[in-house]
Amino acid sequence: MMPDLDLLPILYVPDPRLRAKAKPVAPGDPRVPELAERMLATMYKAPGIGLAAPQVGEAMRLVVLDLRPDDQPDPMVLVNPEIVAASRENATREEGCLSLPGQYADVTRPAVVKVRWTDLSGAKREAEAEGLLSVCLQHEIDHLDGVLFVDHISALKRNMLLRKLAKELRGKERD
Repeated sequence: MMPDLDLLPILYVPDPRLRAKAKPVAPGDPRVPELAERMLATMYKAPGIGLAAPQVGEAMRLVVLDLRPDDQPDPMVLVNPEIVAASRENATREEGCLSLPGQYADVTRPAVVKVRWTDLSGAKREAEAEGLLSVCLQHEIDHLDGVLFVDHISALKRNMLLRKLAKELRGKERD
């Protein structure tokens, strides 16, 4: 899998860093390759399928994800990703988040998105995504803008989830 890297602490709601807008990554930023590797190791350990730099306290536009098709690692690292097109057709899917552990809700988003990003080698990339990949890309790119999946559900459901999470996290602090 991944070499033994120092795992990064994942921030939990209501940490204000999760609501900050991340800054673009400068071309050739030397911190990015190691940070991306540590983010992937942290994501796999959690376990999760996506992680954005703000979730580990880094205010930069960097996302890692791995949907593990056929249970084989297939990591993607996206530097400065942006959604450049979205379908009018929507799809609803259950979402969770490593920053809101154990909390899930049905979220409606565009069914298909086109995303543009730079890879670790500096090459410009673009892909159209649907299904789980579309949801994951939208979810992680939202993090770069300080948006959480619970911002896409009703205030009533959001408040219930956030209260439940706060109670669970208080319980863990006492353990």
